[in-house]
Amino acid sequence: MYRFLILLFFTIASLHAAEVLWAHSFKEALAKAQAENKNLMVLMTTETCRWCRKLESQTLKHDEVVSRLNRDYVSVHLTRNVDEYPRYLNAPGVPSTYFLDRAGQPIIKRVMGYWNAEDYLSYLDDVEYKLGKKEY
Repeated sequence: MYRFLILLFFTIASLHAAEVLWAHSFKEALAKAQAENKNLMVLMTTETCRWCRKLESQTLKHDEVVSRLNRDYVSVHLTRNVDEYPRYLNAPGVPSTYFLDRAGQPIIKRVMGYWNAEDYLSYLDDVEYKLGKKEY
């Protein structure tokens, strides 16, 4: 019985893994970022991109990545050529990640491709350096 309870606990705990809190549209994300005084993280993907799925299923499920994104950003996941978004976010390749300020302007240049959690966290650090929130 004791083993069953432990197994049940870990099964339930794994179902509640951390997830990025996604806005439903760019317009909603921008308004929320302005209201909450946060920056934006925009993830641009396509429906058939295998590297996009890898980024979503691995990097964007990593506890520290999720924690920092949810704490510091309003995140929005957009599908290229399907969702509405500003023209300057027209990604030439996917996945593409944009880090924007509350006005919707880029903080650092677009991050293209799949990155593991450690490298993705370094991009989050780059944004903090650029904003003067962190020193080298």
